[in-house]
Amino acid sequence: MHDKKIIRPEENCWRYVNADRAALLVDGEKYFGTLHTAISQARYAVYILAWDIDSRLGLLRGEQKSDLPAELGNLINALLDQRPELSIYILNWDWAMLYTLEREWLPLFRPGWKKQARLHYQLDGECPFGGSQHQKIVVIDDKLAFCGGIDPGKYRWDTSDHAPDDKRRIDPDNEAYPPFHDMQMMVDGDAAQSLAELARDRWYKATGEQLPKVKHHEQDIWPSDIKPDFENVNIAIARTLPEFKDQAEITEVETLYLDAIASAEKLIYIENQYFTSWKVAEVLAQRLADDQGLEVVIVCPKMTGGWLEQHTMDVLRSRVSRKLFEADKHGQLRVCYPHHEALGNAYISLHSKLLIVDDVFLRVGSANLSNRSMGLDSECDLAIEAENEEQLQAIKAFRQRLLCEHLGLKNDELEALLTQHGSLIKLLDAREDASRTLRTLDCEIDDSIDGLTPTADYIDPERPVDSVEMSRKLVPIDESKSPKKQIVIAAMVLLAVIALTALWKWTPLNEFLTPENLQQLISTLNDYPFTPVIVIGIFALAGLIAVPLTLLVVTVAISFGAWPGSLYAILGSLLSAVLGYVVGEWLGRSSVSKMAGSKLNRLSKRLANHGVMAIITVRIIPVAPFTVINLVAGASHIKLKDFIWGTLIGMLPGILAITIFANSLLRVVKQPKPIEIVVFVLVVFVIGALMYGVKKWLNRISTDS
Repeated sequence: MHDKKIIRPEENCWRYVNADRAALLVDGEKYFGTLHTAISQARYAVYILAWDIDSRLGLLRGEQKSDLPAELGNLINALLDQRPELSIYILNWDWAMLYTLEREWLPLFRPGWKKQARLHYQLDGECPFGGSQHQKIVVIDDKLAFCGGIDPGKYRWDTSDHAPDDKRRIDPDNEAYPPFHDMQMMVDGDAAQSLAELARDRWYKATGEQLPKVKHHEQDIWPSDIKPDFENVNIAIARTLPEFKDQAEITEVETLYLDAIASAEKLIYIENQYFTSWKVAEVLAQRLADDQGLEVVIVCPKMTGGWLEQHTMDVLRSRVSRKLFEADKHGQLRVCYPHHEALGNAYISLHSKLLIVDDVFLRVGSANLSNRSMGLDSECDLAIEAENEEQLQAIKAFRQRLLCEHLGLKNDELEALLTQHGSLIKLLDAREDASRTLRTLDCEIDDSIDGLTPTADYIDPERPVDSVEMSRKLVPIDESKSPKKQIVIAAMVLLAVIALTALWKWTPLNEFLTPENLQQLISTLNDYPFTPVIVIGIFALAGLIAVPLTLLVVTVAISFGAWPGSLYAILGSLLSAVLGYVVGEWLGRSSVSKMAGSKLNRLSKRLANHGVMAIITVRIIPVAPFTVINLVAGASHIKLKDFIWGTLIGMLPGILAITIFANSLLRVVKQPKPIEIVVFVLVVFVIGALMYGVKKWLNRISTDS
């Protein structure tokens, strides 16, 4: 045990309170089974605070049985039907658009939940722009609480075997998903009461409703099949709460991380989904440079999440890791990932947020080692600092339990190997090629990807950011021209209009471009059976060779009317965009760079790193010509599916607005009746209002994408 205490109440934690018992629950099978048992014993109140929740989640699977329903939503229904004094309060983060396809839609409107008057479900968006409600807490009757990294979401259940093709590892839609590793801490006593207070405070901030304290009852609801890892232990509760409205900033999570790492003497063992925090990296780098006897083992997932996270958070992880390796003069650092050869090309999604220092200090919670977990997202961690030999041995036993899982060993085998090699790092090096092990993570990122990825300020901000400023960073529109230049441009446009009018009136064009001749040309074209194919094909080719898209849309709209002109324009734009994408992919980045000039890197950063949302944005706000965007998208290797959807969603409003505007204007020119003029003015007003609304919308959501 250390001479100097790590945990300091009111400095690096909110509260330091006693728990009669505490247990560490590793992986979804253990946690969800225990959660089912605990909720089943609730008499008065259950609070669930989640980043994600799915009412269809199967808490019990396989041989796990109960007289009550196994599914979370049905379990809640059954308990509310049976127990008239029970109320259940669910706070789920009011998530960003980015996660919409991963979430259950409107769970409150499930037939079973809809009729439950004592089920209170609230989406919680009381956080700054770009932030999230990331705490993962469940409290039952103020007597028992869970806190850690596991949400009751659809992709969280797994066993510690992380076996390939486990038939139980399926989501509510019966789709299989990759193995998943995480953990939760269960506590009772004063620690559980404190977490209940935290939950009620969150509820008040989200709803304005002050919940009363729960009635006390003497029943012990600790699940009988769970043996405590600790008894009569003090628990530190550390939070991150960003500055928001009347809430002052709270950074206990960050302070406790830095203090714990600074105190280390022999071993720092970390498991974390992300590793991008520059402050934590600085302290670790200093320790690696100064202390020759200190070992640091960081366990991360091989790759995080999907394509977007791999091209953003993994890049930031690479940059942070590079600094650590440069500081590691004595070979004391290992950054690893759980390798399980039986999984083939799949890998374990490590989602845990764990820190163990010298087997003296243990923390489990929701906070990632990311900048946003230190100051932007709401977080809650629980920590234990050993105060006697029994607690020290319990922390050591838990660390070795995790190593046994990752290395595929039994405890006595692990003990023997640690004795043989003399250190954890030497053991990991010796087992580098084992079929199940912690294998060295190659943190290097391709230079082209690294160069296109913005800094952490854009992707992983440490503090709340202004929405307008962030929108400008993600969508860097050229600075407005000076008033003098704007006057010159306006004059040139006016002169061009006058010149076109003169050509119309005083040259042979007025004999050819007559309404009668145009009508005859359109009628002739419409007589062909393949008119749609011809029009769309010409439109696509013209767009590919950089004919202005607006001109093409107006021409088609005037020629064929709002319908089918708008349809021809939409399909022609999509085909032209795909052709440009294919050409850009074929030419490659260097060739496109020569054509696109200085705009390429800015476009590439958005397109390669922000997917569908970036395409929607640059279609609505044209920061570069239509053809250039298509070429750069192909060269940036954005997925074709994302490109097509982004193009369709982004261009559809503009094309419809142009076709309606053009046809309304044409009617006014042909028949300047009062009613046509009024309609035209209304069309202009509506289109202007829509464009203003779109601009405001982009400012709000651009960072979420």
